[in-house]
Amino acid sequence: MAPTLIDLTHPLTTGMPVYPGDPEVELRPALTTATAGVNVLGLHLGSQSGTHVDAPYHVDVTWPTLDGLPLGLFTGPAVLADLRGLEPRTAVTPGLLADALALVTPGAVLLLATGWPRHWGTDHYLAHPYLTPAAAEAVVAAGVRTIGVDALSIDRTADPGPADPAVAALLADLADEHDGGHPEEGGGLAAHRVLLGAEGGAVIAENLTDLTPLLAAQGAGVPVEVSFFPLRLVAADGAPVRAVARIG
Repeated sequence: MAPTLIDLTHPLTTGMPVYPGDPEVELRPALTTATAGVNVLGLHLGSQSGTHVDAPYHVDVTWPTLDGLPLGLFTGPAVLADLRGLEPRTAVTPGLLADALALVTPGAVLLLATGWPRHWGTDHYLAHPYLTPAAAEAVVAAGVRTIGVDALSIDRTADPGPADPAVAALLADLADEHDGGHPEEGGGLAAHRVLLGAEGGAVIAENLTDLTPLLAAQGAGVPVEVSFFPLRLVAADGAPVRAVARIG
């Protein structure tokens, strides 16, 4: 039986969801057959738009940029961690990854299946589970240098909160009093820093689409490979990708 190819990429469309504060996505005709004899789209988007990869430079200017990473980091056999059913903003600990990390072999790509693509395009998409720094350290210790997630980020995404700045500031102060203001417990891109700072370089793929077919294949003992090849942007922090899984 021929292998099955599954697209894991959200379409790039005008007005699509983006990480809070990132450039909005806009696609509009730059040339048309009616006026120029050809159709050409003009694109406005950020390097982190849609389904994309992060390079180490994303969080540290002294770390490798996208074009400085070997192509081998963007493809490999997949191992999936089934995290579906977790509550919103659940902190993923090393224990929740133990079964998946036990299956990791050299060059493996770890995929975190949270089930969050069902919330794509809604405010709830921001409330995804996220990796604790300890979980990220366990991933690195297992030898993983490529990780992907079917959610907005591997780190916690803050609730944008109320539009009124005074109310937002008050709530932020109350949150600091509640948790002691420790960003290492899920803020400040702590998991990004652990993973992207791994020796030899690393990449993170985010905003993958539904990973259910891959989980089913893994459960049936069918091999799964994934690829996240990015646009070849010079000195970049990341880039959109066409994420594809090959099953069988």
